[in-house]
Amino acid sequence: MEYKKTINLPRTDFPMRGNLPKREPDWLEAWEQDEIVRRMDERRADAPLYLLHDGPPYANGHIHIGHALNKILKDTVLKYRNLAGYRTPYRPGWDCHGLPIELEVEKSLGRDAKVSMDPVEVRRRCDDYAQSFVEIQSQEFQRLGVFGDWERPYLTKSADYEAQEVRELATLLETGGLYRSRKPVYWCSSCRTALAEAEVEYDDHTSTSVYVAFDVPDPPAVLAAAGSRPVAIVIWTTTPWTLPANLAISLHPDFEYALVEAGERAVVVAAEMVDGIRDTLGLGATLATFRGAELERTEARHPWIDRTSLVILGDHVTLEAGTGCVHTAPGHGQEDYVVGSRYDLDVYAPVDAAGCFTADVPEYRGRAVADCDGDIVAMLGERGALMASSKFGHSYPHCWRCKRPVLFRATEQWFLSMEHDDLRVRALSAIDEVRWVPSWGRERIHGMIANRPDWCLSRQRSWGVPIVAARCKNCDDVTTSPAMVRRAADVIAAEGSDAWWARPIEEFLDDGMACAKCASTDFGRSDDILDVWFDSGVSFASVVEADYGTDDVAELYLEGSDQHRGWFHTSLLSSVANRRRAPYKTVLTHGFVLDGDGRKMSKSLGNVIAPDSIIKQYGADLLRLWVAAEDYRDDVRISGEILKRLADSYRRFRNTARNLLGNVGDFDPARHTVPFDELEDLDKWILGRLGAFIDRCRAAYDAYEFHVVYHALNNFCSVDLSAQYFDIAKDRLYCSATDDRSRRSAQTAMREVLLALPRVMAPVLSFTADEIWKSIPARGDLSDSVFLTDFPEPDPAWADEELARRFERLWELRAVGTRALEAARSAGDIGNSLEARLELAAAGEDYELLASFGEEGLAELLIVSELALVAADETAATVSTPDGEKCERCWKRAATVGASSDHPTLCARCTAAVERAA
Repeated sequence: MEYKKTINLPRTDFPMRGNLPKREPDWLEAWEQDEIVRRMDERRADAPLYLLHDGPPYANGHIHIGHALNKILKDTVLKYRNLAGYRTPYRPGWDCHGLPIELEVEKSLGRDAKVSMDPVEVRRRCDDYAQSFVEIQSQEFQRLGVFGDWERPYLTKSADYEAQEVRELATLLETGGLYRSRKPVYWCSSCRTALAEAEVEYDDHTSTSVYVAFDVPDPPAVLAAAGSRPVAIVIWTTTPWTLPANLAISLHPDFEYALVEAGERAVVVAAEMVDGIRDTLGLGATLATFRGAELERTEARHPWIDRTSLVILGDHVTLEAGTGCVHTAPGHGQEDYVVGSRYDLDVYAPVDAAGCFTADVPEYRGRAVADCDGDIVAMLGERGALMASSKFGHSYPHCWRCKRPVLFRATEQWFLSMEHDDLRVRALSAIDEVRWVPSWGRERIHGMIANRPDWCLSRQRSWGVPIVAARCKNCDDVTTSPAMVRRAADVIAAEGSDAWWARPIEEFLDDGMACAKCASTDFGRSDDILDVWFDSGVSFASVVEADYGTDDVAELYLEGSDQHRGWFHTSLLSSVANRRRAPYKTVLTHGFVLDGDGRKMSKSLGNVIAPDSIIKQYGADLLRLWVAAEDYRDDVRISGEILKRLADSYRRFRNTARNLLGNVGDFDPARHTVPFDELEDLDKWILGRLGAFIDRCRAAYDAYEFHVVYHALNNFCSVDLSAQYFDIAKDRLYCSATDDRSRRSAQTAMREVLLALPRVMAPVLSFTADEIWKSIPARGDLSDSVFLTDFPEPDPAWADEELARRFERLWELRAVGTRALEAARSAGDIGNSLEARLELAAAGEDYELLASFGEEGLAELLIVSELALVAADETAATVSTPDGEKCERCWKRAATVGASSDHPTLCARCTAAVERAA
């Protein structure tokens, strides 16, 4: 007889190799055909709502690895919550307006051609460009295995979205929070538009720093110690190009200032700064000291323009650098603007939209301000006002799109007031009602809201949602009203925002509307558009409330850590301003993706890893496993080596599932299930471990700690199952009679593991989990997809703490025996453990514990042919050769081999198994 055929070897069609790059698209097609997402929603129709609101990615270019991290995290959250009993609709969205798309279209047209083109045609081209990448990114996200309502995404360029956005603007106007003013804002002269805080990045920049003397022609009495010497106040600046706009010098009212000799004149600087700048400015003896407040409203002279520079007081003055006397140009800085407004200074900025000096600065008219620093320094030297000059490296704001340094430039813009109706105070209060994951997110956004200026909402571009307002053709003043804005919203709802540019302005005006400044009734259209951060920031109203009503708030916003100054920030302000509440209950933040060496990814470094390249090599499930394995709360790393290690883990998970599937191939749960109380102890133990594994994973999923799920999965599959349970149980499974009670006991436990494992894995390894689920034999009433099930619940009976404690100590004692076996194997005394007889000695409670399993049970646990347990003073193990011959079928050595004349090469157990099968 061929005894090999009588062994119960694992049988399953589940392939050892996943071949994910090739097979995953088939799963995507099957999910679509089977309408899995719709059925998931219908199955939870009456369940509590768990709403994760999608922060819209920008529709410009293919997805990158950061997109993959973000979308997979969201998908993991929602798949788990659905399995856990929630209704989890997911409507993906895209941010479609804005500068990057307009610049791409401008690049293809040429700037001159774009300027001469009808704005509606420019917008149509922008729309086409955005739509093309919405479709591309949609397919790329779906390839990741992300479930969602891909047929009904929300787009910030859709008519219904734009109309609601304009209505939100009308509400701001009605409540008085929206105002128009000439104030300094971040201005990109390359992109020719104002920028928001979130559109500015800080990078290293080298500037020309100058110390400049402003003469004081009529010194006050406090400076009398100068005697006959001329007196000057010395300022320090790293932006010489802003000197033409200087209107004042700011001193701190409470700082001590000094009048100090400097060659033939005496200069005013902060007393604390004197020693630090003595050599730089050639300072001599201190002639007098006084408080800054004593110089208030002293008049200095501009170094080359016939204009007074007024000495004013401000608490913004510091002693960190410079002279303690601050060059103040209200048109070129927020703090300058604030302090200047207290002294009624003009908001003067002689710089045009292209970043060039206007005719107000005839010496440099038409020249880019950034190119004039050298000439200004030279002029200061010629006029005797330059006291020192050097290069100065510092962090400076740059445009997020073109990466060029920005200007602070005063322009007429629309602003949302942070102080009106206590918006800042209410926003800070709302922050404390939100759960921030990680917790440091609360401090980060709190600091940003506490210190931010008013929100500049207007942009000087074409591709966006209009700020509905009319511009007086007589005096250029701007006029609007809530009624006018709401009227426009109704038109936009029907036709889209192109209607603002396509229809005559008269269709939007209020009856009898007149300019508040000059009473003219001759109006043109204001061409300003809304900040794209307002576009996405009101998505709670345009999407969440539109779909679920005004009483619903998103359970979760989940984005990268940069969104504390972006979408989290602007959504909070928009919602608190118009709804007096935060738009979310929980905010989860993930870090950025770095390469294996911790460097930021960039094309120039050649370290960019695209999601598509990973999918082509390994499949999307490995990318999903990487997302789960990393602790996203910090920046995460990815590299070929990291992916290779994860591929090894994936193979272990897959092989674990294949082992389970193969060993229950002939198990019919209706006929073969062994009651828990009658299971073998080892099988009870693995079910206890399964219960603990499920509980740990559920808690980790609930806490959004997916790396804990990965480690739990890795430990359960690699240690509990593969290294311990499978290794020990396979003898029962393979060599016992098919219907042997001990074999059915192991199969009962393994099927429970098999029913739980893919459901725990499904939020992470979506493709593989569904493949495992569909491969389970004897399906009975099992659903046709793992996503149409519930997250597993451990049977309370599994939680046998006493059994768990016994096995915990047993594994420690077993290690004594396995070490002895390994030593004998290394010495060449045995080939494998079944060639060994093991004498295991123990004392006291350890002896009693081991004795409770019996010598045959211990032999099974240690995988030896024979085991003798002896009482001794200490734990030890001795390896020898067992009696008897090697059984041809089970490979154990036993004295019963040869006892049967029909089966002379088999032991008694195998003889009985073969005869039962016959």
